[in-house]
Amino acid sequence: MADRPGVSRRALFGVGAGTLAAGAAAGYFGHDSVAEAVGAESDVVDFYGEHQAGIVTEAQDRMCFAAINVLTSDRNELVDLLQKWTKAAANLSQGLPVVPDGVGGGSRMAPPIDTGEAQGLSAGHLTITIGFGRSLFRDADGMDRFSIADRLPEGLIEFPHFPGDQLEDSRVGGDLCIQACADDPQVAVHAVRNLIRMGFGTVSTRWMQLGFGRTASTSPDQETPRNLFGFKDGTANVRSDESKALDEHIWVRDGSWMEGGSYLVARRIRMHIETWDRESLDGQEQIFGRTKVDGAPLSGGDEFATPDFSMAGSGNQPIIPVDSHVRLAHPSQNNGVRILRRGYNYADGADTRGNLDAGLFFIAFVADPETDYVPMQNRLAAQDALSEYLVHTGSGLFAVPPGVQEGGYIGQSLFT
Repeated sequence: MADRPGVSRRALFGVGAGTLAAGAAAGYFGHDSVAEAVGAESDVVDFYGEHQAGIVTEAQDRMCFAAINVLTSDRNELVDLLQKWTKAAANLSQGLPVVPDGVGGGSRMAPPIDTGEAQGLSAGHLTITIGFGRSLFRDADGMDRFSIADRLPEGLIEFPHFPGDQLEDSRVGGDLCIQACADDPQVAVHAVRNLIRMGFGTVSTRWMQLGFGRTASTSPDQETPRNLFGFKDGTANVRSDESKALDEHIWVRDGSWMEGGSYLVARRIRMHIETWDRESLDGQEQIFGRTKVDGAPLSGGDEFATPDFSMAGSGNQPIIPVDSHVRLAHPSQNNGVRILRRGYNYADGADTRGNLDAGLFFIAFVADPETDYVPMQNRLAAQDALSEYLVHTGSGLFAVPPGVQEGGYIGQSLFT
């Protein structure tokens, strides 16, 4: 059963979908027509391969991200869990339970192995991407937790404090991370929930973020989406058909156990929605350096036109302001650095003042965070006019190992 790609849960069980826990945002958990497709092979993204799925995979519309604490100090227990996660993730990616007959096939006197809320739903292009945090290699006291400290990858650095950071301790770091993306939010949450559940006593959830409405395109077939400020962003994103750019900017090519892997940068960025909504259209476009309707640079052309940062505007000042987001984030202003963004919008209710707690859950993959992310973020935080409307509240950096072939497990190159 686990080897039958393209078989939907509905085809397997012949029943409707369950529901998730009360209290979740109703809009986030709506099922769309794509996610409800039954038995279509196109709903399945292969879990196995040279690289982990969920990086260059065409970005899905919903995301569930979890940072994980590892509770055990036993290396064998950790490896055993990674092996179980690998098999379960491969099954889930095909629209199957975590184990065959996992919903109703076990003892009636014991909890089901699979929680069952995705029963009846298709695979929904689910991808599961697993990463390792710096604290997995050496804890805050310097202890080599699993005899892997000497294999700490060079790119898995401690982030500096960026200008304006207001990080919440409860949303920072993690020993492991799980990124689940899908067409259907219930499929994504089900995957993360069940992987964490499988590790009961070995791992626990440190923090979690739900995301909707992708904010980047990872394939040339996808239209550039909009963030909650209403602007297209990430036009210069590295895409799946750019093999040379992927090798240069995204995949690790250092001959280590990370060969073919990447680094995942996660930043929870709250947007001051109410303040932004009082800004004039002209002011908004000056801040972004793009037109709001079509996303074209203020220097002219269409969305994908190369911005002309030397073009003069009124008062003989650059028509694209020197502190605009498009200028400061553009590869030409960052030593040619490019990143692969896979971020999502989020909306987590309101604060005690009645202001929306909403914004961008920024996710990017890079080959070297120290050169490909830190300088750019320092520059944006200090100089970008958009920073006045943003505050970074969560942060994580994870080493994402290379992909795995059937019979292996995620992280095998590290532990062997």
